[in-house]
Amino acid sequence: MSRQGLFDAYRVSQVRVENDRTRTLVFESPLPESYPGQYVMAWLPGIGEKPFSISGNDPLALTVADVGPVSHALSLVRPGERVWMRGPLGKGYELISQSHLLVGGGYGAAPLSLLARQARTIGHSVTVVLGAKTRDDLMMVAAFEELGCAIYLTTEDGSAGVRGLVTDVIEQACMEQHQGCIYACGPTGMLTAVGKAAQLLELPAQLSFEALIRCGVGLCGSCELPEDLCLTLGISPGFLVCHDGPVARVN
Repeated sequence: MSRQGLFDAYRVSQVRVENDRTRTLVFESPLPESYPGQYVMAWLPGIGEKPFSISGNDPLALTVADVGPVSHALSLVRPGERVWMRGPLGKGYELISQSHLLVGGGYGAAPLSLLARQARTIGHSVTVVLGAKTRDDLMMVAAFEELGCAIYLTTEDGSAGVRGLVTDVIEQACMEQHQGCIYACGPTGMLTAVGKAAQLLELPAQLSFEALIRCGVGLCGSCELPEDLCLTLGISPGFLVCHDGPVARVN
């Protein structure tokens, strides 16, 4: 049962280093009834709370990039210490067809790793496009390889894979792997470009957006997507990332 308004304490069992500023916290317990694309509100006493996508649900895992006060404090948490969380929250991904293209920008790879695991467990074909500024910023490449995914890499400086952006290889990946749906997570600009690419390829897409989430239950309105973005991608105006999303279905 979802405990949206209540915090539960989870004890850290393991900390995995993803890159210089990103850690994955693996907890001792699972997060029941959660699925890829959902998130939790993580809270540390005296620091504050912040939303984080679920990168593992059995046991619960959160991938944390050190980019602000709460995430910095979480990046310093060690095994044996506790983090308080409420959730799972929001609407996540839904697997459609049996062949999937996952597109992750930076730490947007985190929730997609859980989606890939779900798809591979039931025998589906998964292709992954991962993009970052440099080779050192790429995340979870080995995890996707271990799942048996076909992988395409892009970096802005050309230090790994194709020099450029994830959208530069989406068409190639779709042609070579015969995709049925595109699932993406990353910065808004990247998601907009992926949504447009999906429209040109006449494929459905599911895009996971980031926003300023405060309440997590659709009351404060701080996470509403801009109207022009909704019009561009065919999303219903007034879309609240915390409640209607974070995953939006387009096409």
